[in-house]
Amino acid sequence: MKYAYYPGCSLTSSAVEYDVSTRAMLSALGAKVHEIPDWTCCGASSVENVGELLSLALPARNLALAERDLPGMDVLAPCSACYLNLRHAREEARADRDVAARLGEALDAEGLTLAAEAPVRHLLDVLVNDIGPQRIQEACVRDLTGLAIAPYYGCQALRPYTDFDDPNRPRSMDALIRAVGAEPVDWDMGARCCGASLMVTHKEAALDAVSTILGAVRGAHAVVTVCPMCQMNLEAYQGEALARMGGGERVSVLYLPQLLGLGLGLDQKDVGLHRNMTVTNRLRAKLRRIDMPIARPMADADQGEGNEETTQPPGTGG
Repeated sequence: MKYAYYPGCSLTSSAVEYDVSTRAMLSALGAKVHEIPDWTCCGASSVENVGELLSLALPARNLALAERDLPGMDVLAPCSACYLNLRHAREEARADRDVAARLGEALDAEGLTLAAEAPVRHLLDVLVNDIGPQRIQEACVRDLTGLAIAPYYGCQALRPYTDFDDPNRPRSMDALIRAVGAEPVDWDMGARCCGASLMVTHKEAALDAVSTILGAVRGAHAVVTVCPMCQMNLEAYQGEALARMGGGERVSVLYLPQLLGLGLGLDQKDVGLHRNMTVTNRLRAKLRRIDMPIARPMADADQGEGNEETTQPPGTGG
C-alpha cells in the first residue's frame, strides 16, 4: 500500500503529533507514504471567502503535483479540512467542464495539468477499508483493554462525502478502537460540530459547542479524533468550556493514530504524546498499568487511578 501523502499546514505546525503518529502507525502496518513534493496550503477554511477559483486552484495544484510526481497513488490527507478541500476540487473538476477549464488555465502558469483521476482519501477511510481492523488487531503487541475511548469525528471527514461512514451516526472508528483492545464509548456526540473556526470569530458559540460535547463524555479515558481543528478546540479550550458548565473532570484528547500506535507497540514519544497540551493523570496511570506485551495477563488497571490532569506545552517531555 502506497499513498501520495498530503500533510497540510496544521500537521507541520500546531498538530505535529498527528503527522508523527500517522507516519509511525502506517509504517508499523506496512503502508508507505510518499509526501507530495512542493505541496502548498490547500486554502483551509478561509480562502473561499477570497474567491471561488482560488479556493479550487490551491488544492488542485497539490493534486496535479501528486499526479505528476507520484502517479498511480491515491492521495491521502489526514487533516479533515485538507481532505475536504482536495476532494472538493477533484469532484468539481470532474463534474464541471467549465471549472476544469478554468483550473487548467490557472495551473498552466506553472506547467501543471490536472486529470482529476487520483482518488482523494481520508486517513480514516484508509484505515477502515484498505488496512482494516483485523490487520490492526493482528499487528497489536500491547493490549489496551480497560481504556474507554470516545470516538469523535467532527464534520468535515463525514460531510458532504459519505463514502465510508454515516454522517449522522458514524461507527467506523469503533472497530478500529476495539482492534487494539480498547472499548468505544457509546455516545451521540461523535458527529456534533465543535464550533470549528467560530472559536476565533464567535468564541462564545464555539465554547457552547465544546461544552456540550465534553459534557457528554462521562467516564472516558480519552476522546480520539481525526481532525486538527476538532482536537484543538476540545483540548486547548477545554478549561474555558468546563468553566461554562460549572466545572467537571478534564479528559485527554488524542488523535486516532496515537491510540492505534500505542496498541501497535510504539512508544508514547513515537506517537508524539508528549506534544499533546493536556494529558490527564487518569490516562497516564492507565497506560502505565497496561504497558505490557499483549500475551501477558492484565492487572487491575482501575485501582489507584487519579483524576488530576497534567498540562504541558507542546514539545516538552512526559
